[in-house]
Amino acid sequence: MSEEPHGSEAEASRTDASARPVRAPRGSYAKGQARRQQIVDEALVVFARGGFHSGSLREIAKRVGLTPTGLMHHFANKEELFTEVLRQRDEAIRAAAGDPAEHTLIQQATKVVAYNQESRGLTQLYATVSAEATDSEHPAHEDFARRYRESAEGATPILEAAQADGEIRADIDPALAARLISAVMDGIQQQWLLDDSVDMNALFAEFVRGYLRP
Repeated sequence: MSEEPHGSEAEASRTDASARPVRAPRGSYAKGQARRQQIVDEALVVFARGGFHSGSLREIAKRVGLTPTGLMHHFANKEELFTEVLRQRDEAIRAAAGDPAEHTLIQQATKVVAYNQESRGLTQLYATVSAEATDSEHPAHEDFARRYRESAEGATPILEAAQADGEIRADIDPALAARLISAVMDGIQQQWLLDDSVDMNALFAEFVRGYLRP
């Protein structure tokens, strides 16, 4: 049977106990995460429609039943919320299409096009923000420039390998083709957002058949 601490030992024990962080109940954490995700979902709608600059934190807060101050308990500022929206968009694309591996770049791009046609909100967000981000002062300017650059740099050796194996045409420049693939995808989705009778899947398949395939 252990002895109770006395005097300074008891005081130290109480001090240690008071210094320990109090854990929030699991239910509170789950509610907080659910609320945070609700904010991201509504922010996607607002940013997709108005872009970063016109997308209002006040409107987002209203859509989730919070004040702008209450919204700041979940996200420190507009840039942090916007970054989380883009991060989740990227994760959704990767989950749907996977990462391109050797000899699968065209299949992966085809899956992205198909996913975009089924996910209008995410596609609209990307089109709106990528156009806005051409402004050098936009918070996503460097990020989007890097996205396109790294996408082309990663695609080039994959296209070279496919070209060596006769899977794509021998007379195209892989570095230029790597840029063209994303340019065509962006152009097709822009037309679809303006006119949903446009079939993005059929247009991209025609591009692959007419330009990439031997």
